[in-house]
Amino acid sequence: MTFLLRSYKVFVTFLLIGFHFSSITFSQAKPEKRISKIDSLDFKIGQMLCVGFRGMYVDSAKEVIRDIQTYHLGSVILFDYDVERKISYRNISSPSQVKALLRGLDSITFLNTSLRLLKGIDQEGGKVNRLKMKYGFPFFPSAASLGNLSNRDSTKHYAALTAKSLMESGFNLNFAPVLDLNQNPDNPVIGKIERSFSGNPDTVILNASIFIDEAAQRGIHSVVKHFPGHGSSRNDSHLGVTDVSETWSDIELIPFAKLIEKNGSISVMTAHLFNRNWDTLYPATLSQSVVSGILRKKMNFKEVIFSDDLQMKAVTDQFGFEQTLYLAIEAGVDILVFGNNLVYDSNLVPKAHAAIKNMVTSGKVSKKRIDESFQRIARLKRTLKH
Repeated sequence: MTFLLRSYKVFVTFLLIGFHFSSITFSQAKPEKRISKIDSLDFKIGQMLCVGFRGMYVDSAKEVIRDIQTYHLGSVILFDYDVERKISYRNISSPSQVKALLRGLDSITFLNTSLRLLKGIDQEGGKVNRLKMKYGFPFFPSAASLGNLSNRDSTKHYAALTAKSLMESGFNLNFAPVLDLNQNPDNPVIGKIERSFSGNPDTVILNASIFIDEAAQRGIHSVVKHFPGHGSSRNDSHLGVTDVSETWSDIELIPFAKLIEKNGSISVMTAHLFNRNWDTLYPATLSQSVVSGILRKKMNFKEVIFSDDLQMKAVTDQFGFEQTLYLAIEAGVDILVFGNNLVYDSNLVPKAHAAIKNMVTSGKVSKKRIDESFQRIARLKRTLKH
């Protein structure tokens, strides 16, 4: 009996040594394979896409698995509500479920690339609050309520709570805080639903700075929005053309300018706003004069620029799918965001990837332009902690 027991222990030991050796061999060989993919055009295009998907668990999210493995999808965005189906069943049902989903996506990404997956969400608090109490998450107040309260400690408490909840759930990207000034309290998409901290630039800067700092301490990258300022609009860019030519003023740039100057480690999301004083043809997201002119050159912003959802009617009503992609890329946008929620397309990533690749191979978009965005995206991803 003693002999058998000793033999068993020796056998197990050899198995463990063999497994350990295999693990070392795999871990040493795999990065070389992953790194080699980074140089390909296919990989770089995939990194420029951020797309929403359906599925609570990895095994029920077949399209996003395909998109990561085959098309090198670089970013995802999660929602709790499925707009097209009008049901509260999309990607979020509990803290443990979200954590399992994002861990699964991380595992698939790790097997395909050395660059992390950007896992994003709109977690502003108040009305724009994907991690709701009914799913087991804490209460998150609106930006307006914190701005009105004007208490640094309260803002810091909720900023830390937001960042902690995101970190523990597995996110590394938050499409927040909102830097829009509350110039029009009746604005249906900003002021009326309390997404702005204030109409005072100093109040917005103070509160947003706290949210950005608390997020960074917990490994959450902030994407501020909606450049160059959505606070004065009279209608909703989700629903159609949003013209701010008569309402927008230079004061709306102040929070963006100050926070870019103060904190270079943020990203910026553009707005689908039309202003004939910026561009007589295109809304901000698709405008070279706004994205490359004002944001890149005038404000000297060197980090990643995200588009707002490119399925919003402010762009889809005027421009076709491929034209929207082309104009956004040429304007200077780095990551093209498709919530894939207002309208759902299971083949959105293959379509977008093929369209962009065709633009490059035909010479319509230069490889240099793709490389510029990819370098900024890769630089961001290498700073992420999780």
